[in-house]
Amino acid sequence: MKPTIGRIVNYVLTEENVTQIMRRRTHGQAIADRIKEDKWPLGAQAHIGNNVAAGQVVAMIVVAVWSDTCINGQAFLDGTDVFWVTSTNLGTEQGNWGWPERV
Repeated sequence: MKPTIGRIVNYVLTEENVTQIMRRRTHGQAIADRIKEDKWPLGAQAHIGNNVAAGQVVAMIVVAVWSDTCINGQAFLDGTDVFWVTSTNLGTEQGNWGWPERV
C-alpha cells in the first residue's frame, strides 16, 4: 500500500508530542477562573481533551506525501484539537506512522 492524501493511518505519539499537546490544553474550571480574573479573552478558543501519553496510538489523516514512507498528517486526539505531524516515517516506534490493522 502507498500513502495518499486523505488516507487514515495510525500515528504513535512521542513524549515531545505529549508535551506540546498538553501545554496548550486547559479545562472548563480553569477557563471560568480566568474569565472571573479578566485573564481570558471572551470568545477565545480553548483546547480541551483527555490526557495523552507517549506510545499512545491515534488516528491520523494524511495531508502531504513526501515518499512511500514519509508523510505529514493531522493526528486526531480525544478532544477538541488535532496535532500536526510533519515528516513522519513508516514504522512501529514512537513518532512513526503505520497502517491500521484490518479486522
